Amino acid sequence: MKHEVSSEDAEFREAFESGRVLPAEFGHRSHVRLAYVYLAGQDPDAATASMRSALQGFLQHHGIPPAKYHETLTRAWVLAVRHFMERAPETISADDLIARHPELLDSKIMLSHYSASLLFSPEARADFVEPDASPIPRYST
Repeated sequence: MKHEVSSEDAEFREAFESGRVLPAEFGHRSHVRLAYVYLAGQDPDAATASMRSALQGFLQHHGIPPAKYHETLTRAWVLAVRHFMERAPETISADDLIARHPELLDSKIMLSHYSASLLFSPEARADFVEPDASPIPRYST
């Protein structure tokens, strides 16, 4: 699997991590992009840790309550992005991956893996919970 990080992706990651991305600029596509950038250089566990740290830093920097962070959605989306990276074994940027798999832009896709009651539970927000509807594909590193 060969996935490159474009200079624009690297600049986005640096801007996000340094607090220059505003909350209004950080939508679902940006979440997918950040997950891609971390996964291009890390295994899913390390990418999840990087994503968690970056998101929690973002919340703190912008004065957003830490309760906004959702552990299950973070890990599940990292796993989903990894799944689509496996299906497109060579990409040159997050935009390239999204162009090949526009379904990544469907922010409701996790509801095909989780019931809403589980996904939006306090337990799923605090800790990762496994899907109760359909497993998220996993790959060895």
